Amino acid sequence: MSPGNEQMGIMDYEERRARALAMGGPAKLAARKAAGILNARERLAILFDDGKFHEAGLFATSERPEHADKTPADGKVVGFGTIDGRAAAAVSNDLTVMGASSSTVNGRKIAYAKSIATRNGMPLVFLGESSGGRIPDNMGARGMGASAWDPHQYVRERDTPWAGAVLGPCFGSSAWYTCLSDFAVMRKGATLAVASPKVTSQAIGQDIDAQELGGWEMHAQHSGLVDQFVDTDEEAIEAIRRFLSYMPSHAGEAPPLSAAKRPATDPARLDELVPLDRAKVYNMYKVIDAVVDDGSFFDLKKRFAPSLITGLARIDGKPVGIMANNPMHKAGAVDYDACDKAISFLVLCDSFHLPVIQLVDQPGFLVGLQGERRGMPGKIMSNIQALQMTTVPKISVVLRKTYGAAFVNMGGGRNSDEFALWDRAEASFMDPGIAVSIALGVDPKKEPQRFAELREKLDADSSPFEIAGMFSAQAVIRPHETRDYLASALAVHSRGATGGKGERRLANWPYR
Repeated sequence: MSPGNEQMGIMDYEERRARALAMGGPAKLAARKAAGILNARERLAILFDDGKFHEAGLFATSERPEHADKTPADGKVVGFGTIDGRAAAAVSNDLTVMGASSSTVNGRKIAYAKSIATRNGMPLVFLGESSGGRIPDNMGARGMGASAWDPHQYVRERDTPWAGAVLGPCFGSSAWYTCLSDFAVMRKGATLAVASPKVTSQAIGQDIDAQELGGWEMHAQHSGLVDQFVDTDEEAIEAIRRFLSYMPSHAGEAPPLSAAKRPATDPARLDELVPLDRAKVYNMYKVIDAVVDDGSFFDLKKRFAPSLITGLARIDGKPVGIMANNPMHKAGAVDYDACDKAISFLVLCDSFHLPVIQLVDQPGFLVGLQGERRGMPGKIMSNIQALQMTTVPKISVVLRKTYGAAFVNMGGGRNSDEFALWDRAEASFMDPGIAVSIALGVDPKKEPQRFAELREKLDADSSPFEIAGMFSAQAVIRPHETRDYLASALAVHSRGATGGKGERRLANWPYR
C-alpha cells in the first residue's frame, strides 16, 4: 500500500469509528440527556467496572445497503468487562438507531454475546429498549425466513445468570430476553409488551395507554414479570450489579461468600416481634432483619403476590434464598400467584446453588372461585413438584402455624432437609377453632364450655412437640435461637462432595 493509500485507510478507519460511536447523532443524544435518560454506551459504562468494556461488533451495520450508513453498530452494543471484578457480558440496545429494532445482523450480535458468555462462564446482562422487529427487514416470506437461523434462540438452560432491565419501550426481542432473564428490573415510565400500543390498538380496535398495556405497575403487581422497579437508569443498573453479587458467575461454581455481619435487629427481639395471638398480624420483614446479615436482604417481586415474600440474603456471609409467608397480606395464605412466585424463586435458587430458607406462618391455601377458574389445583401441584425437585439445601422454620395441604408447599412432609418449629408453633389440618366449629359442629356461642374443652384438646394435638416426637420435624427451637439454628443447619447441609452445589434439576424450567 502506498503512503497515500495508507493514510486514506487510517482516515477511513477513524471516520467509521467516530460514526459508530456517535450512535443516532448529537440531536437524539442531547434529547435523551435532557430527559435524564442514559444512552446505550453510558449504560454500559456504569454497568462495568471503571466504565471499561471490550466491544464486539462496533462496525456492524444493517445488511441492507440503503441502511448501512444510518445503522451504527446496528442499534445494539455488545460489550464484555468486569462487574465487581468478575467477568460479564452485556447487550445494550441503542434506541437512537432505528429504534434498536431487531434485524439479522444485530440478532447475530446477541447470539454471539450469549455464546461467549456461556462458553466462558459469564453472567449476561440485557439493557432493554427496542421498538421491536425492523420493518421492512422482517416483512414478507424472505424476511421471516432470514430470522429463522437460530432454532435455540430462546432456550434457557441457565448455564450462567441473566439479568434484564426495561429502560424504555421494550417490544419484540427486548421483551423476550427480559422475560428469559433470572432478574428483571424496570424503570418507571418504561413499557414492556408483546407489541407497541399503536400495533395493539390496531389489532384490538381500541385506543390503549402504554402504561396500562405494559407499565411498571402492571408488571410489578399483576403479571409478576418484573422483580423490582426504580426511578432512574442508574438505579436499575445498580440493582443488576447487586443481584449478580449473590450469584455465581456460572453454574459450575458455588455463590460467592462475603464477610459475615450480624443482623440489623437483635435476634432476641423475635419473641416480641411475633405476637402469640395467631389472629394478630406482624411485619415479617422485621423477622427477616433479625435472621439475615445486616443490609443483605434483596426483595424480589415485592408487589406481586405480597402474601409471600421472596428475596436473596446472606447468613454469615453465605448467599441464601428467603421465602416467607407475610401475615400483613391475606394473613399469609397461599394463593395462585403466591404458588407462581414460589416456583420462579425455587427455579432461581436451584439453578444457581442458593440454599432455600422458608419462614412459615400460613393459614392454608386461599380458596375461592377466582383461584379455581385459574386452575389453582394444578398450580399447587406445580409448586409442590418444583419444591420436591429442588436439590439445594432446604431449611424450614414454622413461627406460629402451618395448616392444611399448604403444609407441604411450605416445606413440611419431608420437603425440607430440616424442618423446625418454634416452641409456640402448631401444625394441623386446619385452625383448631375452625375444626371444632365446622368439623365437630360445636357452636362457640351456644356451647362455650364444650367448645373450649374441644379446642384445648385440638390445640394440644397440634403442639410442635407432637410432630417432633414423630421425627417429622428435626427440631423445636425458641424464637431467639432462629438465626443461630439456621446458620448451624446451613453449615451441615452445605458440606460434602458437591461443594455446596445442587444438581440443578430445575435449570430448564421456564418460569416468567
